[in-house]
Amino acid sequence: MDAEALQFGNLIDGRIVAARSARWLEVYEPATGQVYAQAAASNADDIADAVAAANRAAPGWARTPAAERARLLARLADLIEAALPRFAAAESRDGGKPVALATRMDIPRAIANLRFFAAAATQFASESHAMEGAGLNYTLRQPLGAVACISPWNLPLYLLTWKIAPALAAGNCVVAKPSEITPHTAWLLSRASIEAGLPPGVLNIVHGTGPDAGAPLVAHPQIKAVSFTGSTRTGAAIAAAAAPQFKKLSLEMGGKNPFIVFADADFDAALETAVRAAFTNQGQICLCGSRMLVQRPLYARFRDAFVARAQALRAGDPALPQTEFGAVVSAEHYAKVLACIALAREEGGTLLTGGVAAEVAGRCAAGWFIEATVIEGLDAHCRTNTEEIFGPVVSLLPFDDEAHALEIANAVPYGLAASVFTREIGVAHRMAAAIEAGVVWINCWMLRDLRTPFGGMKDSGVGREGGLEAMRFFTDARNVCIAY
Repeated sequence: MDAEALQFGNLIDGRIVAARSARWLEVYEPATGQVYAQAAASNADDIADAVAAANRAAPGWARTPAAERARLLARLADLIEAALPRFAAAESRDGGKPVALATRMDIPRAIANLRFFAAAATQFASESHAMEGAGLNYTLRQPLGAVACISPWNLPLYLLTWKIAPALAAGNCVVAKPSEITPHTAWLLSRASIEAGLPPGVLNIVHGTGPDAGAPLVAHPQIKAVSFTGSTRTGAAIAAAAAPQFKKLSLEMGGKNPFIVFADADFDAALETAVRAAFTNQGQICLCGSRMLVQRPLYARFRDAFVARAQALRAGDPALPQTEFGAVVSAEHYAKVLACIALAREEGGTLLTGGVAAEVAGRCAAGWFIEATVIEGLDAHCRTNTEEIFGPVVSLLPFDDEAHALEIANAVPYGLAASVFTREIGVAHRMAAAIEAGVVWINCWMLRDLRTPFGGMKDSGVGREGGLEAMRFFTDARNVCIAY
């Protein structure tokens, strides 16, 4: 990697610049535990510059024909695709995830986000309603102006583009704050956006911590909407700060998702999908199935096979293409996950496998690796089964029937996603309607269609991303009524 790439500056008004304070944050490689780069340590002054740039650019971008906005977004997607190996390597180095996973899932999905909303920009329509001879109502959907997009560390490019793309497609200008823990792909995106020809100020990306950069961005009076993905605690703080200014809010937050396997399920398909749902990206995806609910007649067989598959997940250097299980993202998160495992023991859980640091030789000997961990014997209402861990830790829970499965599934404050495996179509429909979750997968996991809205219930958030719902969020709906 070239020396220039060791410092990740802000994108403000079409230029890559250092923070006004000239301060930098250390960026660690989770696989080694060592600092490998620096990101701009921005504060309210940098946010003010970015918001000012976005507001200067907003009128011109709103007037830009949809076809031209679409062309620029598609061009940006093409540039990322052409540099896919570099983006995947950056995401792997920043986040500790296997480069094979970033190459197969994260970066292609980011490209798909940009292309989907590029196409949607040219198809975005409003509604009209005739009033039986009295008049005609129609809705104008107009961009808001400058909006904030705040993304997390676990899927840094994928989720950042999922926010940026609909906002830009709808004619808004964006001030984005990626996680300071994983800034590399956002910096590469900054450079690609300049090369793609996005006008200065249309997209601004400001690095920094939540308190120093995120909080002033949310509070800035000229930011009209905030789209946030991250923890429920941070989302609550954003909601409290934004409410007095009546900003539009979309909050996608935590999850404690049930993965429900009925006795009649296709065993091999359920097992294979359960392993992916539990341990992809070391369990650091908000949609991961961290609670495995298995009907009693199948429980013992499923438990034994699931544990064997978890034991086969050997942690390794994320930079190697054969690695399937990488490091957790930071020293702080590493300590948190191990503390959660200790809590599970205190609550009476039995560790069936894992529960300790994973040893990886060579350059990764000091990295933050944790073995895939499976626990059983815990009550459905204990902290381990109701609080988000966000790591490679899964709890197994047997259930008796539909009613019992629903009772366990809904016994948490979260309501983001769920999976149900069954051959009975009636069971599938009833469970989908009764589970308190924004997304319910039947006989699958993580099968996403960008045309559909996405979001959670309860403490998992408010608002919907994806499809035209995302573009509608980034617009102001104005009704016009013309009398005949």
